[in-house]
Amino acid sequence: MPKKYGVKEKDQVVNHILNLVLTGKLRSGDRVDRNEIALGLGVSRVPIQEALIELEHDGIVSTRYHRGAFVERFDEVTVLEHHELDGMLNGIASARAASNPTPRILGQLDSLMRSMRTAKDSRVFSELAAEYRRTVNDEYAGPRLHATIRASQDLIPHAFWMSYQNNRDDVLPYYEDETSAIRRRDPDAARAACVGRAYLMAQAMLAELFRRRVFTAPDDVRQVVAGPLPGLAKTETVCAEPSMAL
Repeated sequence: MPKKYGVKEKDQVVNHILNLVLTGKLRSGDRVDRNEIALGLGVSRVPIQEALIELEHDGIVSTRYHRGAFVERFDEVTVLEHHELDGMLNGIASARAASNPTPRILGQLDSLMRSMRTAKDSRVFSELAAEYRRTVNDEYAGPRLHATIRASQDLIPHAFWMSYQNNRDDVLPYYEDETSAIRRRDPDAARAACVGRAYLMAQAMLAELFRRRVFTAPDDVRQVVAGPLPGLAKTETVCAEPSMAL
């Protein structure tokens, strides 16, 4: 595989291992073959070790002395947990924004919302949504919260949502609710909007993993989780079988 210029080798390895996990090529308990990765990506052992340290810190793999690195538990509960953490952590920053919404931030969010409402392409909408999150987090999240949010997003690949055709229709209402909550200074509602968005994203991602047979689908694939995240009203199914790139 050719090297991707402009991308750190460590990040390239991280993305490669995550893709193996998300496509079912690596499963819970499987050993990560460093030699195979080095040969396939054309990188040295150094960025592979750096990637494994990051993935272990984020709970994706675990290393065992003199035995190597192994994929940690990866199942429906794991996916839900990553999304739940992502929603809660982003909700902290959003609640802070609602407690102190400056005119500058409100102007930036309003501008992003106008663009998000008119975006037709899923890729464009996904980029705008990511910019919305950066705008809130850069202003209201400290270094520790920033780092923890990044760690929670490992199993929520950006490419996953860029290729999801229902992205705008499904996700936009949560950004509308969040923006409205920030504007009217309602931290609880801003936090709830983030948690609700994360729960919806978890449903869609699980449906895709069921479709790809990474996980065994329940009898009714549309009901991808047994219940809502804590404190969140049960939502409707996103899609029975969304087709997304992981």
